[in-house]
Amino acid sequence: MSRFSIRTHIHYQLSREQLSLQALNRGFAVKSETGALMISTGKFTGRSPEDKFIVRELPHEQLIDWNALNQPISEAHFSKLSADMTAYLDRLPEVWIRDVAACADPQYRLPVRVVTEDPQSNLFAANLFLKSEPYDDGFSGGWHLIHAPGFKADPNIHGTKNSNFTVISFANRTILIGGTAYTGEIKKSVFSILNLILPAEKKVLSMHCSASEGREGVALFFGLSGTGKTTLSADPDRRLIGDDEIGWSERGIFNLEGGCYAKVNGLTPEREPAIFNAVRAGALLENTVFYSGTNKVNYQDTSLTENTRVSYPLDFISRSDQPAMAGVPLNIFFLTCDAYGVLPPVSRLSREQAREYFLMGYTARVAGTEHGHREPRPVFSPCFGAPFLPLPKEYYADMLMARFDAHQPAVWLINTGWTSGPYGTGHRIDLADTRAIVRAVLAGELDKVMYRPHHVFGLRMPVSCPGVDASILDPSANWSDPLAYDLAAESLAHKFAENRLIGHSTAAHKTA
Repeated sequence: MSRFSIRTHIHYQLSREQLSLQALNRGFAVKSETGALMISTGKFTGRSPEDKFIVRELPHEQLIDWNALNQPISEAHFSKLSADMTAYLDRLPEVWIRDVAACADPQYRLPVRVVTEDPQSNLFAANLFLKSEPYDDGFSGGWHLIHAPGFKADPNIHGTKNSNFTVISFANRTILIGGTAYTGEIKKSVFSILNLILPAEKKVLSMHCSASEGREGVALFFGLSGTGKTTLSADPDRRLIGDDEIGWSERGIFNLEGGCYAKVNGLTPEREPAIFNAVRAGALLENTVFYSGTNKVNYQDTSLTENTRVSYPLDFISRSDQPAMAGVPLNIFFLTCDAYGVLPPVSRLSREQAREYFLMGYTARVAGTEHGHREPRPVFSPCFGAPFLPLPKEYYADMLMARFDAHQPAVWLINTGWTSGPYGTGHRIDLADTRAIVRAVLAGELDKVMYRPHHVFGLRMPVSCPGVDASILDPSANWSDPLAYDLAAESLAHKFAENRLIGHSTAAHKTA
């Protein structure tokens, strides 16, 4: 803490209550009727992956998969940026510092000192990371994360693309975030460093997934944003281990975080009671809107962004594991929101298919109206988390397959998207049906039924599932025009093939 001058007042390791009061008193936040704070993150309401950089330095330079998502920046630019950010914070009347940690398993605990220029960002860190005992002024061995939305980089001087940036230095164990108030950059930058440290140095598979545990065993839920990863893991009948970032060691799985960062677009107490009830004093809402004339949150209003969020500590979920550790998964779910409406609601994957779909990381989204249309578009994010993976995607896939071979979990592809037609024609698969499918899987009910292959994708589809109308299990039977279904399925299969070719071409180029 001595790196700041005596002119700067340091607020160190404040409680959630203190940080909330400061954010309110300084006009950074307003209070909702539940006691949760609500803030706006301004221009940036989501991450900027094109503005993330990793310092090109030894000894990690040869490990990193340098690409459009892992962009190099020089050591000289990092040094200049670090000095200028420190000078900027030194001129402020006050800063907030807290010592936190990542990794619920004590064997892999990583200390992080978070420095912010406002109390609400410090509250976010208090919510998302694990509690830690305060470190003395000789803090060493851990990482520093500096978050300064008010500091704007000069690309000509600092080597960035724009005024906003995230820069990671593994050699200096430092993360610099500036020019953006979006708190998700804090969360995902720590995840990014863990995605190198844990696999490469600790032989722990780090995963972009959620996890829950019940009498039926442990389950993992992989998926990109909007596919249901947080919703399906927050089952009131199971214990939540983590909603987004999980490590898998020889002993089992553990949460990499101490909190949750859930989407609240369309949130209702009926659909997602656990998340709805977590929005209370101590939680931090981002870019949501009140009903006019009230302090009641209108979760249907996405006028600021569709990426409305809330952060809260894990223990705000009544059925959460403390410590957030568990054994080996018995079931692994790959979630996809298929807006083309051609994938089955549930398929059981072979080992080869599991590797293929993991490397593909497929979902489909609907383009925004600003593009003049709302047609689906495919999204491929290897390992369901490409923006956060410093190592080559095959590194993570090989580790997952090694665990598959050792423990033989069942792997399932779950479509939480459309059926009976694509977006605009068909309808979204009912959440109640998806939950019934997941529960049937966990109870072992789908081990007792017959399967048939999908005629285009080769996926094994169950012919029946307890609690679910069997007519929805084969998507081809639900389209009014069978020929239109076949054309749509073949079109998506062609996109899958193109993605495989691109991936193989890239891998071959990097090894040449």
